[in-house]
Amino acid sequence: MNALPACPQCSLENTYPDGDNWVCADCGHEWPQLSNTSAHVEEDEVVKDANGNVLNNGDAVVLIKDLKVKGSSTTLKMGTKVKSIRLVGGDHEVDCKMDAGNFMLKACFLRKA
Repeated sequence: MNALPACPQCSLENTYPDGDNWVCADCGHEWPQLSNTSAHVEEDEVVKDANGNVLNNGDAVVLIKDLKVKGSSTTLKMGTKVKSIRLVGGDHEVDCKMDAGNFMLKACFLRKA
């Protein structure tokens, strides 16, 4: 039996499938159902930061501009260091945990620390 994935937003495992999406019963976040291989960056895909440096899982990065968090009054400040990033596929290539919460960021707003 396959285990249900944890929510990428709140990290809780109280999720269920709904059509083509997964839904978190705790925070209400929805995300598309992807196979485990398509959710992660493929080996031949290269993710580069704003300066053109190649990013890898576990790298530390720094935000190069202030980023407003959609649906919140929180702003991620320029110069904030993020440790232990995880590369994922899709439009937002970097998954990370910060003091303000868990975020998915675009690599173009990051530089390798």
